[in-house]
Order: sequence, then C-alpha cells, then structure tokens
Amino acid sequence: MTSHEFYMDLALQNARAMKGQTDPNPLVGSVIVNDNRIVGVGTHLKAGEPHAEIHALRMAGDKAKNGTIYVTLEPCSHHGRTGPCAEAIVEAGIKRVVIATLDPNPIVAGNGVNILKNAGIEVITGIREREAIQMNEVFNKFIVEKKPFITLKAAATLDGKVATHTLSSKWITTEDSRLDVHQLRSEHMAILVGINTVIEDNPSLTARIPIGRNPIRVIMDTALKIPLDAQVVADHNAETWIFTSKHYDIQKKQLLEEKGIKVFETNSTTSVNPMEVVELLGENLISSLIIEGGGNIHASFFENKLVDKVVLYFAPKLIGGKAAPTFLEGNGIANMEDAVELINTDIVKIGNDFKFTGYPVYE
Repeated sequence: MTSHEFYMDLALQNARAMKGQTDPNPLVGSVIVNDNRIVGVGTHLKAGEPHAEIHALRMAGDKAKNGTIYVTLEPCSHHGRTGPCAEAIVEAGIKRVVIATLDPNPIVAGNGVNILKNAGIEVITGIREREAIQMNEVFNKFIVEKKPFITLKAAATLDGKVATHTLSSKWITTEDSRLDVHQLRSEHMAILVGINTVIEDNPSLTARIPIGRNPIRVIMDTALKIPLDAQVVADHNAETWIFTSKHYDIQKKQLLEEKGIKVFETNSTTSVNPMEVVELLGENLISSLIIEGGGNIHASFFENKLVDKVVLYFAPKLIGGKAAPTFLEGNGIANMEDAVELINTDIVKIGNDFKFTGYPVYE
C-alpha cells in the first residue's frame, strides 16, 4: 500500500460513515497531509453545508500551505449552496491534490481539475477509484439520469420462498438480519411497497434503529384501497406518498390528504406504471429507493429494467410447495438465455443467515 492509498482509504472511511445523511449530495471525505502528518480531516455532513474539503482546510488552517489534500471526489468548480472547493484549495496554497474519481456531475466533470492545474497545482487522479465510484453509486446515477438508484430487497428461504402456502411469513430471517435491513432502510430516501403488502401485513416501513432516519413511504395503489387506519397513514412516523391511477376514489383522496398523505395521480388507467413512479420520484429529488414489495411488484420493476441493485437475505430454511409465494413472480422469462444476470456479487454471513448483493445486467 502506498501512502496515497493509505490516506485515501482514511478519506473513504470517513465519507462512508455519513451514508444516508447527505442525499441527494454525494458522500465525500478529505484528508490534508503536510510533512507526513495529518493536519486536516473533513467529511461532507449534509446537503447545503460545507463540503469535505472546506472542513479539512478549516481544521488545517495555515498548515494546509504546501500540503497535499486527498479527496474522494473531484473538488467542485461551481457556485451552488456553497462556494467552489477547487478555488478554496488554490487559495489555501495546497501544492498537490490527490483525487479518487472525477465528478460525473455535468456542471463539474473535469472543471475542478482544470482550475487546480491552471493554478500550477499537481493533480493525481484514480487512487482508489473503484471504491469511490461504488461508494457513490446512488449519486452517480441520480446526478446524470435524474432518477433514483433502486435497490430491491427481499428476505427468503433457500428455495426462494417469502412465505408458506398459508402466507405465514414471520419470521424467515433472524433478528440480526432484520437489524441490518433497518440500517439499509435508513440509508435510502424512500421505500416502496404495493397496496397488497399494506393490506396484508400493515407494515410501518420505518428504520427502527437509534440514529436512523425513516425513509419516505411510497405506496403503489391503483384504486386508493389503502385503509385509513393503516400504519403508514395513521402513525405519522414518516411521510407517506401514494401513487394511484386515473380511476381513484376522489373522496378517499381528500380524506388521505387531510391526514397529511401526498397523493400522486399517474396516467395509468388499470395499474400504476412503475416507470412513471420512478420519473415522478426523480422530479421530487428522491435519489435512492428501496423496494420491499411482493413478488409481483418486484417483477414489474425487473420487467421494466428499473432495478439497479439486489439485496437478498437468505435463511437456511426450506419451505417448498408450488403455492408458496416467492420474492420474484410475475410472468417470468421464456428462455434461459434471457435470464437477468447479476454481477459484482457478494455474500456475507449475518448471524445464521446469508446476505447476497448483486447488480443486474440488462440487454
């Protein structure tokens, strides 16, 4: 490991600690080194607040001059809610800037590096690039496509079942896995289920961890069948957004809105189109979405090639039975060569369960 990699790893570690706090902004960490000593450390804490480089420069003070700054993402070059970090680095007298990855944001995209180079500063890029890109997978998609990064999450037995044929489902996985799910929820801006999940399970869809945030609860409900006493309507623990079709119950919509529920009327006439839901979420600055719906909701997102990441919690159990529901249903594929392949896969053990992560590749 080189010294560049050592200090960049520290910057990445600090950035990752803020996961779920900076949306829709990226995770960014920064470290300033002078005479082989760390003199400044900074992390972006929240959208609208100073960027990581600014925090590090303030900590370093005069010791930043002639030092090296490590930053996980290209310093910004534009005026937003905060000033350009590239200019602040130049003014501080930094002599070298080491960057993990360039910013995919079209209004930055190399401009920050150009400002630094034009000021005579040495710039090194690509240190821990792969790790930095993966860390900001949500931001990297949202800033370019203006659509949320979508994670499909499910808990299943080894034969893919999410319940028995009598619909008994509590609990498939262990408490350790369920705690990990709550952490995952808190890292996303919104969580989505279908109306059948709400009616059958009456879930709260919150992140029940001490310092977690509750995601916005998104319900796909074609006819506004949602009960007014459902937890997602009545508990007020998080915002609830309902996406319905043109054929909805007008009186029900008024009652829901009186309870503080936001209702989106889509152009759908028979069932809510997931592509339209995703577009509207993006327009409302939702950069990350976790789906915890039933097998048909999952299938509708897969069939429309909307899922970016899959997280599956497998319990070492077997249920069997043709009537037992699975986490992915719908019509399915006709030919094996059309199966969706998952790449960059990873499996870790959580208690007695297994957490599988993978990224779908669509033709």
